[in-house]
Amino acid sequence: MSTTAGVSAGELAVRAIRIMADGDRADFDALVHPDAVNREDDVEPPECRVGGPTGYYATALWLRTAFEGLAYEIHHVIADGNLVAINSTMSGRHVAPFAVYTPAGGVDTVFPPTGKSFAITQSHWFRLEDGMVVEHWANRDDLGQAKQLGWVPPTPAYLFRMARAKRRASR
Repeated sequence: MSTTAGVSAGELAVRAIRIMADGDRADFDALVHPDAVNREDDVEPPECRVGGPTGYYATALWLRTAFEGLAYEIHHVIADGNLVAINSTMSGRHVAPFAVYTPAGGVDTVFPPTGKSFAITQSHWFRLEDGMVVEHWANRDDLGQAKQLGWVPPTPAYLFRMARAKRRASR
């Protein structure tokens, strides 16, 4: 495993996951390269698509706003040079509207808060350079999350709430 200032690539990637739940802007500035790319930002709000620490921090705020108690449990970390794969479980409670976006940046779907908790597996892939994250990809159990939160199968009442929430978010 490669190291930067005594910290392994795996440790750096684990920090990159954990700051999504509770890091402040300075944590992102210290860990995310100014030219970093998040390959998962195509469904995120436009402010998350700028890359670098600004975009990564905006992604964290987007998730934290919708999911109270956001947390990541790390199960496995594998590093090969500057490439790190992490198997984790993300958990939280859905307390605010969660909007996903079209590739063009418009509001696609809004899930009104259900108050329900979830815990889903994810794998995250990071490419590091000079001790900083320069690229991120992820595979998430979005269907598992949707089932646990009551988004699918949606009840007629929840479909109505979704339509109303989308109208509000689109304004």
